[in-house]
Amino acid sequence: MAAFLLGAVFLIVQPQIVPSRPAINSKAETTSQSVQRELLKKPSQKNYFKENVHSNGSCQQLPHTIIIGVRKGGTRALLEMLSLHPDIAAAESEVHFFDWEDHYRNGLQWYINQMPFSYPHQITVEKTPAYFTSLKVPERVYNMNQSMRLLLILRDPSERVLSDYTQVFYNHMQKHKPYPSIEQFLIKDGELNLDYKAINRSLYYIHMQNWLKYFPLDHIHIVDGDKLIKDPFPEIEKVERFLKLSPQINASNFYFNKTKGFYCLRDSGRERCLHESKGRAHPQVDTRLLEKLQEYFHEPNKKFFELVGRTFDWH
Repeated sequence: MAAFLLGAVFLIVQPQIVPSRPAINSKAETTSQSVQRELLKKPSQKNYFKENVHSNGSCQQLPHTIIIGVRKGGTRALLEMLSLHPDIAAAESEVHFFDWEDHYRNGLQWYINQMPFSYPHQITVEKTPAYFTSLKVPERVYNMNQSMRLLLILRDPSERVLSDYTQVFYNHMQKHKPYPSIEQFLIKDGELNLDYKAINRSLYYIHMQNWLKYFPLDHIHIVDGDKLIKDPFPEIEKVERFLKLSPQINASNFYFNKTKGFYCLRDSGRERCLHESKGRAHPQVDTRLLEKLQEYFHEPNKKFFELVGRTFDWH
């Protein structure tokens, strides 16, 4: 374990060979480089990591894999299902280390302290869906570990937009705050509002291009979020193979809950479902507007399929 942590430090302090990529002169890139330089100045980053070792032999360590997104793609479901495997140790909360400046400035020691205690044979996983769409995150992850294996779960872009709106809508409802209808976000001056952030998050090919500047495609496993909802076991099997885990999760670990309308988990006789905030009904959207949204995503989806060499059953 100490060798692994020292290896991680070695990767950080050595000059990084970044794959050739177009020059980026944006403010975000300048900020990323500036913060990275400050990060490496800290003694805790340059010389050592303090191991938080438990008496049972487990310890906190940098993650071996990260679920990078996408928001409302099924990241929580994926993490919960993957946690059925005995060789997985998952961080309970979204860490937001690489995309929140206040967290990133704390350094990698702080990041390690957010991880669960795990044994040497276990793979530590964290998930933060905002990573996928953040311009600065891929380089920061690369600077930490060039060999990082990444998990990306995607859904039909149009459905993801509706889920994105639904989450924010219910958050406002719980606080007894009014919130505009989805039509008010989707339409501007009679046309589709391309400035709506939920639409931008569904332009997968743009964000994927950014990640592929730093990581080869075979280091990014794409989980089909729509299939994970309908039939989770085959998708989890693929994740096990990607992470080189022994096949421990079985079809019997999943059962369909008719009341909730989605699959729940069964582990050692204990049954559990995702939080009630998951699987909420989407708002009713005018058919013509929905068709307009689906039509808009047709070309971006095609570009994404070509980029990853794979197609998905999206509208």
